[in-house]
Amino acid sequence: MKLIYQVEDKPKFGQLIVFALQQLLAIMTATLVVPVIINGNVAGAIARGEVAWEMTETMSPAAALFGAGIGTLVYLFFTMRKSPVFLGSSFAFLGSMTSAFVGASTMALGYLGLIIGAVLAGLVYVIIAIIVKFCGAKWIDKVMPAVVIGPTVAIIGLSLAGNAVGDLTSGIAGTETTPGTDPKIALLCGLVTLATVMFASVYGKKAGKLIPFIFGICAGYIFALIISHCGYMLGIPEMYIIPDTAFDGFLVNGEVTFKSFISVPDMTFLSAKGAFSEFSGTYFLTVLVAYAPVAFVVFAEHIADHKNISSIIERDLLEKPGLHRTLLGDGVGSMVGAFFGGCPNTTYGESIGCVAITKNASVVSIFAAAIGAIIISFVNPFIVFVNSIPSCVMGGVCMALYGFIAVSGLKMIQKVDLNKNKNLFVVSVILIAGVGGLAVDFNTANGKITITEVACALILGILTNLMMKGSKEDDEVEEAAAPAEAPAEEKKAEEQ
Repeated sequence: MKLIYQVEDKPKFGQLIVFALQQLLAIMTATLVVPVIINGNVAGAIARGEVAWEMTETMSPAAALFGAGIGTLVYLFFTMRKSPVFLGSSFAFLGSMTSAFVGASTMALGYLGLIIGAVLAGLVYVIIAIIVKFCGAKWIDKVMPAVVIGPTVAIIGLSLAGNAVGDLTSGIAGTETTPGTDPKIALLCGLVTLATVMFASVYGKKAGKLIPFIFGICAGYIFALIISHCGYMLGIPEMYIIPDTAFDGFLVNGEVTFKSFISVPDMTFLSAKGAFSEFSGTYFLTVLVAYAPVAFVVFAEHIADHKNISSIIERDLLEKPGLHRTLLGDGVGSMVGAFFGGCPNTTYGESIGCVAITKNASVVSIFAAAIGAIIISFVNPFIVFVNSIPSCVMGGVCMALYGFIAVSGLKMIQKVDLNKNKNLFVVSVILIAGVGGLAVDFNTANGKITITEVACALILGILTNLMMKGSKEDDEVEEAAAPAEAPAEEKKAEEQ
């Protein structure tokens, strides 16, 4: 893939701001929604009487964005500015984060648990990084060759397809007295977004090719505003896409104040500081069991993500800067990010997809996006605006993002000989397990541990590949190749 901006390139300042904004828009919705989900999970547990203490504060989406920005800066530092990926809130730890609250049924340590859990998960990465540093990363290519990692990367994109399609047709939910958004109208809005992204990327000039998502989101948002306004004027609820309360977050107690424009996010460490006196070994074990196993699952996705971005920039990041550095960046970035925002971070497929589509791999753009995330977390109007972007608009964007992730994985197996049954079985097992949504849950006293469909597909692919090692097909290929090499060597000797 010919990149417009390589990893070490530095775009002009004006371009840089726009590129950073595009990266932010690509990752922001997912990053902001994780704390919202956790708040809902914990509120439900409190309502059911599963928690003996009352949560007086909620996780701040703005703080999660701040933590993502800080975590990305840490990641760029450890990877020596060689890997153009943004870190965002990890969905894999949703169950673990909920357990940090619910598991402490007699102790008000929830926010402290988030920090401890992220530290423990990060330490898993640090330990693996130390092992890789001294043992090397060559085993990765043997255990996870292209025939394994290619379809696994494709599964990362395909496993998100349901989310993209679901968002594409979603709008305002209905009530007993008022119907919700007509899914067909939401779909139309999403398709306008997708079409704009495609036309900007394919037919646009240099600016259009580099920032197609900004064009797409703006076009979809304006279209949604027009449809919604017409719906409110005509009194047709099926046309409501953007709710009339979308900008209420701009108000503070119903008024416009200074905090309507600038506000300090509620950092996790501030909410957790009063809980240290209640800390105990039992609570520590509760959080350890909730977080550590998930870290091993996310490690598999870490490998797949970095193999993917390596294929896009045509540089092996597991060799330079090295797997140990990417692991340290991811692990320590998660610790630091959770200290401020509560959410462990992970490399984002949306960010990788953005690099693939725009062909802009400049690390400076990622650095600027990280700084932008930190600054924007204090700017309330921007947070309110992002929250007001309809799901169908983001669904149109994600159709392209997730699709490019899937395609980049399939490109990795272009040179794999699929005429060999061994390779066919490996690819087939991974694709069917991943697309079919094979996931394994382990229920423990401290919560549920889930091995995601991506991790399950990768594990099954590795096992299948190892089982077929040294197969008769491999022997036949080696025997067939040997005679073909002899004449070439003899000819070279004759010429000399």
